[in-house]
Amino acid sequence: MRNRALRIISGIGGVTALVALMPGTVIAQETPEVQAVLDNIWVFIAGCLVFFMQAGFALVEAGLTRAKNVVNIFAKNMADAIIGILAFFCTGYALAFSSGNDFFGTEGGAFFLKDLDINAIGGSGVINLSHGTFFFFQAVFAATAVTITSGAMAERTKFTSYLIFGVFMCAIIYPVVVHMTWGGGFIAGISIGDAVYSDFAGSGVVHMTGGVAALVGAKLVGARKGKFAADGSARAIPGHNIPFAILGVFILWLGWFGFNPGSELAADNLVTGIALNTILAAAAGGLTTAAVIWLKTGKPDVAFVGNGVLAGLVAITGPCGTATPIMSIVIGAIGGVLVVFSVLFFDKIKIDDPVGAISVHGVVGIWGVLSIGLFARYDDAFLGRDDAGLFYGGGFEQLAVQGLMVLVIIAWVSVASLVVFGALKATIGLRVNEEEEVEGLDVPEHGMAGYSNDPSYA
Repeated sequence: MRNRALRIISGIGGVTALVALMPGTVIAQETPEVQAVLDNIWVFIAGCLVFFMQAGFALVEAGLTRAKNVVNIFAKNMADAIIGILAFFCTGYALAFSSGNDFFGTEGGAFFLKDLDINAIGGSGVINLSHGTFFFFQAVFAATAVTITSGAMAERTKFTSYLIFGVFMCAIIYPVVVHMTWGGGFIAGISIGDAVYSDFAGSGVVHMTGGVAALVGAKLVGARKGKFAADGSARAIPGHNIPFAILGVFILWLGWFGFNPGSELAADNLVTGIALNTILAAAAGGLTTAAVIWLKTGKPDVAFVGNGVLAGLVAITGPCGTATPIMSIVIGAIGGVLVVFSVLFFDKIKIDDPVGAISVHGVVGIWGVLSIGLFARYDDAFLGRDDAGLFYGGGFEQLAVQGLMVLVIIAWVSVASLVVFGALKATIGLRVNEEEEVEGLDVPEHGMAGYSNDPSYA
């Protein structure tokens, strides 16, 4: 009895201590260093969730493509993390966040993090975050941006060429977009009246950037053999494992609770509101996609519905800090409708995107950026004012700034991607030969099959 009482008292003491350290409590308010530690721990945990999204992307892409390419799909997603993070360490972080000009940072000590105190609380200059915490969070974002390209170019792209593009994406292309926005550069300096840009967690900075690069890559590498008939109509090439794909969607949905709330970059009372907007938009996107595809085909295509959920998530990524819960549902719902018609449109113009990455991340990413100009209700620390959206009396200025942001990012990413992909196509080639494509990329590119025919594996 005495031992049980001691355990109860100890438990109450532990809970009391934890509550005392939570933001907003008297003790936390009186000890800023505690708040700083909490901020760093929360952003680190959020970064872990974002990192785990690589597993979700791998499963979605593998599930929506054919079994003969599954090793290649997983290899590319693993490479995104390995190469992307190292490339961002070498040059990406410095180009994105160090002082410099309007387009990239030039501070020598930030390259390779060589002259930075990675553990100093607040050393990054971003609220209370150390360089170590901030780099960790931003590096997994960079890996996400390049992963988007993988899906659109699946089943026919040389592994070596993809690796080289991944280096350029995380070392230069994506960091320049970040510097122009979150790094205080060119786009951050644009204003029309009282309106300045906003993109809280990256509908444009991350997802549209990846989607534009994916479009350029898919166009240059060409469609998969047999995707389009002689009359130009698109043929369905079914994925080999829909459970993989839907499990991947759920993993990505979970990861987005690090992606969006983590972008608050602090452990404060706004985090859960951002999470609420995120889950509502995702559900709305899945619902409207299901409704549209059901009406068009007579069946609730679950793969399409999964992409609808992702579309809702991409759509709310930019406005998650400024939208109300009701408007988050509207934003996600419109994203879910857009993704259906976008996929059908790209099929019509013969752009082969096996997983719908261009539509989910590129087209819906644009919508997410523009939706801020329509539905911005609260100041998200970028806007500097409440009621900035057109439907809240803010006028057209915010929408105009958001539109300019879209155009600048599209211009930079499309040109830079065209240069890199074009150079690869002209030299080592982008596409595997026809025999390798027919056989599948797993054995020719990686020397192994994803599923063994050996009876001992049955």
